[in-house]
Amino acid sequence: MTTGSRDAFRQTGWAGLRARLFHVYFVLRRPMTLGVRGLVQDKASNSVFLIRHTYVPGWQLPGGGVEVGETLAEALTRELAEEGNIALNAPPVLRSMHFNRRSSRRDHVGLYLIEHFSQTAPKLPDHEIAEAGFFPLDRLPEDTTPATLRRIAEIFGGEPASPYW
Repeated sequence: MTTGSRDAFRQTGWAGLRARLFHVYFVLRRPMTLGVRGLVQDKASNSVFLIRHTYVPGWQLPGGGVEVGETLAEALTRELAEEGNIALNAPPVLRSMHFNRRSSRRDHVGLYLIEHFSQTAPKLPDHEIAEAGFFPLDRLPEDTTPATLRRIAEIFGGEPASPYW
């Protein structure tokens, strides 16, 4: 193993371990988990908004867990504001529900399409978000997660929605 590949493994290994610890924490805290993700589309530039977390590898759709007492729409609104400085200008459209068996045996994710929004300012890096931005559909980042690519193909490519995240 070369020094470069060893460093890449350490980086990915620690990120993976960190992600698993977060999932274990949430499973213990909330045995049944429900999450939301938002596919924010800028029609004018034919682009979508993606984020890269500090604790897991890859670019993905913004979103997160639904807190106790929140609706799916309230959780989505909160997550978009926190992760992208994005505010909804019209109700989002629930496009699909998915079983996220890679996270746990009881995790489900609602995917919303957001076409009417505003962004007060570009999202700057913080403790949770390493990078964020809009990317043209034909030039997505190389390390966009497989689940994100599947959701984009389902919405924009006419692929049938998978029951799995």
